[in-house]
Amino acid sequence: MKYIKELKEGDKISDIYLCKYRQSAVTKNGKAYENVILQDKTGTIDAKVWEPNNPGIGDFDALNYIEVYGDVNNFQGNLQVSVKRVRVCREGEFDPADYLPVSTKSLDSMFRELLEMIQSIKNPYLKQLLEGFFVKDQAFAGMFRKASAAKTVHHGFVGGLLEHTLNVAKLCEYYCSAYPILKRDLLLTAAICHDIGKVKELSPFPENDYTDDGQLLGHIVMGSQMVAERAAQIDGFPHGLLSEVQHCILAHHGKYEYGSPKLPALIEALALNYADDTDAKIEIFKELLENNSGNKGWLGYNRLFESNLRASREG
Repeated sequence: MKYIKELKEGDKISDIYLCKYRQSAVTKNGKAYENVILQDKTGTIDAKVWEPNNPGIGDFDALNYIEVYGDVNNFQGNLQVSVKRVRVCREGEFDPADYLPVSTKSLDSMFRELLEMIQSIKNPYLKQLLEGFFVKDQAFAGMFRKASAAKTVHHGFVGGLLEHTLNVAKLCEYYCSAYPILKRDLLLTAAICHDIGKVKELSPFPENDYTDDGQLLGHIVMGSQMVAERAAQIDGFPHGLLSEVQHCILAHHGKYEYGSPKLPALIEALALNYADDTDAKIEIFKELLENNSGNKGWLGYNRLFESNLRASREG
């Protein structure tokens, strides 16, 4: 099969993909069409069914594996599939492993590195807190290793949460060496825990969609609650220390308009906010470049970065 990452403008496709999303819509002229997102292990691509009543468009739903016939076009700097025919596939016609996006890095290696970082924590309460999640709670650790960090924005793949968390923790480790005023144990603990709520916010693959609690509470609030519940199981855990860890989690999005319940009031919270934002933005830009690897020119205006983007020239 031709993976989504390999597609380029002008390609004609006739392959099996996972239908990640499907929704009916209407154009400004009142014409019905279908918004579809196709997925394989290399990523996702937007698709449109412009003639949903065409006899060649079989009845299909989200999370069906479908054989798609269509053309790959460029729409406002992004690749898009114009779907001509669809057929729902039977079990045995596809290997599910081909359709789950997975980190390019070893999950085992990344998790070992995270555990080594946890073992370097000197504060006994913070170390027990982290070990309670990642060493003693095998069910949580298993979910964390396989979870994504987002539905679509960044690190939206198996192992994405682990990869993002490790990257953020590494950035925070560097900050501590560059700025000795930062309290390392507090910052690294907050970095490792900042997104733990995402194991409850997002359902496992292949759905990787928001749960009811994810919609109602969000990962920031749930992560803070999870830390408080775990700390309550540790005899003598200092209330002030718990409040500081929770504050870093609650403030890690940095601004109210970005969904942050609190603004950073601790220097460690500020450092965590910048580390989180840096890794997320770099990953978004990286995925954008990888999805447009055949385009050597300008990629068009991007609303997130508020700029017209392109890849840097070699040399």
